[in-house]
Amino acid sequence: MNRFVVRTVKQCIVNGRSYYGSSAGGGGVYGSALVGRSVELSGQRNGSVAFGGFEWRRMMSSAPASMEKAPVEKKENSAAEDTKGKDVVVSSYWGISRPTITREDGTVWPWNCFMPWETYKADVSIDVKKHHKPQNFMDKLAYRTVKFLRVPMDMFFQKRYGCHAMMLETIAAVPGMVGGMLLHLKSLRKFQHSGGWIKALLEEAENERMHLMTMVELVQPKWYERLLVLVAQGVYSNAFFLIYVTSPKLAHRFVGYLEEEAIISYTEYLEAIESGEVENVPAPAIAIDYWRLPKDATLKDVITVIRADEAHHRDVNHFASDIQFQGKELREAPAPLGYH
Repeated sequence: MNRFVVRTVKQCIVNGRSYYGSSAGGGGVYGSALVGRSVELSGQRNGSVAFGGFEWRRMMSSAPASMEKAPVEKKENSAAEDTKGKDVVVSSYWGISRPTITREDGTVWPWNCFMPWETYKADVSIDVKKHHKPQNFMDKLAYRTVKFLRVPMDMFFQKRYGCHAMMLETIAAVPGMVGGMLLHLKSLRKFQHSGGWIKALLEEAENERMHLMTMVELVQPKWYERLLVLVAQGVYSNAFFLIYVTSPKLAHRFVGYLEEEAIISYTEYLEAIESGEVENVPAPAIAIDYWRLPKDATLKDVITVIRADEAHHRDVNHFASDIQFQGKELREAPAPLGYH
């Protein structure tokens, strides 16, 4: 190191110039430089070591950093002004980018959670009064369990229909995901096709989740309702997992009856809207796009299509349970894909 310093000093004396070096890091600029200027004979001053007429100084100052950052910030500001009012495309190292998606009228599609080809018009002509009469022990067990669980829900929410519906959707979106996951694992384990039932159950779970996303636009849950959702989801997800592993036909029958109760709840919601007890506010934008509703759709229209969806889920799960009560596997019967 000493030899390097001596050699450098000699070279500076011969050439009559100083050598500078700097490096930036963190919040400031850290540099080492040879400064050609006269120094006092003390040999060291302000943390600087002097060699003859030159000084080897370690610079740790924020002043140079600000001087160097200024042009960069100016360039960034000018770039921001140039791109102001324009869509900024984020380039990806992996070559992944979303193409421009538009509606039928040519306007830009605003949603990332679902695409235009996933939207549909709900079949509201479905019979919402249909009921599966319990015929055996498992049916009765599922039916009475659902009826029992409804009692504390009604006591807790009472006439708060929006909050009740929101809570209901956090529960209703669980069975399709759990059932689809278990069928997926079974398909991998046994090297068998599922007959389309994996996709059918995952479609159901996604549809129920979209119900929840719509209700959140209408109702803002309170902190204790969010806590209730956490507890209910944790208990129900694990309980339903065990039920489905033990008896898939019981699990599907249970969901079928759960959907029947959802239909009843949404019917009460509609009656409250029609009676004026609940204000018939404009439909959220997400609901208009997802169900292809008219631009002037209202809350009543939204609840009507959600109730129709629940009726379809009721039919699918009772159908799945019937297949298994006949001693067959789900894959032996075609799955009702796209059944809305």
